[in-house]
Amino acid sequence: MYLFLAFLLVPIIEIALFIQVGGLIGLWPTLAIVVLTAVLGTVLVRTQGRMALVNLQRSFAELDDPTEPLAHGAMILLSGALLLTPGFFTDAIGFALLVPGVRVAVFRYLKSKVTVAQFQMGPGTGFQSRQNPFEQGDIIDGEFSEVRPKKDPSKPSKWVEGAHQH
Repeated sequence: MYLFLAFLLVPIIEIALFIQVGGLIGLWPTLAIVVLTAVLGTVLVRTQGRMALVNLQRSFAELDDPTEPLAHGAMILLSGALLLTPGFFTDAIGFALLVPGVRVAVFRYLKSKVTVAQFQMGPGTGFQSRQNPFEQGDIIDGEFSEVRPKKDPSKPSKWVEGAHQH
């Protein structure tokens, strides 16, 4: 129902805003604003997206919970789609999502509404999600299977040979 209302109301709001703004400043300035916001939005989404990617890589490297950097990346992606969509209402929401404080507030709101009951890594492991996976000691339960190399391990690969030449 919410999706239906969004698909119904957003175009109506955009049309009303186009009529109002176009009536105030004229057709060409209105169209120039729409194009300018798309270009400016693209530049801002690129820079914000790069920062979000760096934060995500850092969280993986430090074995932190990647949920928040992933959420920020998703909101930046949504922001880019909204900024490329012609309209003043979608541009306002798109620019708002580029503000880190707004993204943090949206993330906290969504986090309060979502509960993760179980997190599973791989088939049948049954790993339960919790803040610190090592809180019950230093024992880590896992499964493995040995993978035999396809070629003779005593011969270096072409990648290694190329690295020594530089």
